[in-house]
Amino acid sequence: MRVSFDLDEVLFVSPQTHKTEPPLVFPFNLVFKERLRLGTPELINGLQKLGYEVWIYTSSFRTEKYIKWLFRLYGVCFDGIVNAQRHMNEVQRNIRETLPQKLPNRYRISLHIDDEEIVCSLGRQYGYRTYRLDAQDDDWKEKIICRAEEIKTLEQRIHERQ
Repeated sequence: MRVSFDLDEVLFVSPQTHKTEPPLVFPFNLVFKERLRLGTPELINGLQKLGYEVWIYTSSFRTEKYIKWLFRLYGVCFDGIVNAQRHMNEVQRNIRETLPQKLPNRYRISLHIDDEEIVCSLGRQYGYRTYRLDAQDDDWKEKIICRAEEIKTLEQRIHERQ
């Protein structure tokens, strides 16, 4: 099962409003200025140990290389990354109708974590499941694991019926 995370305001947060991981050491902190929500490496690595594929799905134009390197410095490797460029090339393509900025089900993502209400509400219409995370929450890791486990159980039951 695949779980994806948005970057801005989900994994990348402001130290003024959220608890964060320590900043990277010099000189990496000059290149990678984003701060990770406290517990991000632990959650990503924990989900992977539980057998989940963990992806990034962002509407940001940060390059895949940039995202990989930043997280690698925190001991995290993702199973897949979809940035705005990849989404435009693979999802929107030549379709005249403007599609939502994220369509996780196009990448067989079972659960997408995002801060934007519109992304989460469009899940019902476009057939993907979400978890909304925006404010500081000390229990965020446990809540996401619980939601992932619920969806995994649901998907297993659906698969058994087929």
